[in-house]
Amino acid sequence: MTTSEPRPRVETGREPDLLTYIWNLPNFHELQNNPQKVLDAIDKFNTEEKRLINIGPRKGVLIDNLIAEKKPSVMIELGGYVGYSAIRFGDALKRAGGKKYYSFEINPINASVAKLLIELSGLQDVVSVIVAPSHESLANVVKDSLIESIEILFVDHWKDRYIYDLWLVERLGLLKKGESVIVADNISPEAERGTEYVDWLNASQSEKEGILEKHSFGTDFANVDLVEVIKEKGVRGSGVDLENVPGIPSYVYETKLHEFRNNSGRTDGVAISNVL
Repeated sequence: MTTSEPRPRVETGREPDLLTYIWNLPNFHELQNNPQKVLDAIDKFNTEEKRLINIGPRKGVLIDNLIAEKKPSVMIELGGYVGYSAIRFGDALKRAGGKKYYSFEINPINASVAKLLIELSGLQDVVSVIVAPSHESLANVVKDSLIESIEILFVDHWKDRYIYDLWLVERLGLLKKGESVIVADNISPEAERGTEYVDWLNASQSEKEGILEKHSFGTDFANVDLVEVIKEKGVRGSGVDLENVPGIPSYVYETKLHEFRNNSGRTDGVAISNVL
């Protein structure tokens, strides 16, 4: 399988610089065990020092409200970055009575930054950062029986992975009809970001079957119980390319795009999809 977006190997240094900035704040002691003050400090670094790629407060409120409404016990995010969303939504989940927030981050440097900020916020009992590619992390939480289903899935990693990881989530049986919600950031028809992902959500079953026919999958999935294979043989011993598994066309979604205008004047959005 090929991907369309470049994968930078070297960080610019802004993420570790965030830690130095926060630990040198004159009111650092006030941030301890205070998620909101940690978020405020990250936002200030973002606006006054170096730009980060966090979801930010404007979009964050939308998802805060969703968590308060749905009251999930468990929430998963794909793409943890420096922990901003994990702190914000992990705190919201905790206040709503939830138990666990899993943050999947592929970059070990960013994950290390996130872990320190999560601990500073006092949320280490709720938020767990797992360092691995998203498809491996999804398979591992199934293998280890950490979750039975996903109540809210927050997707905010590589845009070209949105559709493939959604297909994997479908194939792992992690979505419950009438209960599960998927939240995807950085969806922009104007900039043609996330179009393949949204097209899948909005397609009919026959249209989805046509989409899958255009892809090449290395295994005949008609007779494969992926969950059983993973639990029996492990993630890397399954013999299945977990980056490229077909979705299940029978899933039906109801999606609403919430649009935001960013600093450059372009429209960006958060797509919230209910599994029907």
